[in-house]
Amino acid sequence: MHADVHHVLHTARASELQREATAFRLPRTSLRTRVGWTLVEVGLRLAQSQDRSATRAPRTGTVRTA
Repeated sequence: MHADVHHVLHTARASELQREATAFRLPRTSLRTRVGWTLVEVGLRLAQSQDRSATRAPRTGTVRTA
């Protein structure tokens, strides 16, 4: 195959693949928003679970009186 024919076929296939990839690309803002809210939700759950464990369990540490 001649180099010029190979180049033309390569260029055509590359542009076709670019079009297909663009069709399946997720919008960045949507993904960033979902990840951000997921992190907020996880943080709230962690904070809530720490509060519950602190109120349920009595303190078992030794208290020093001087």
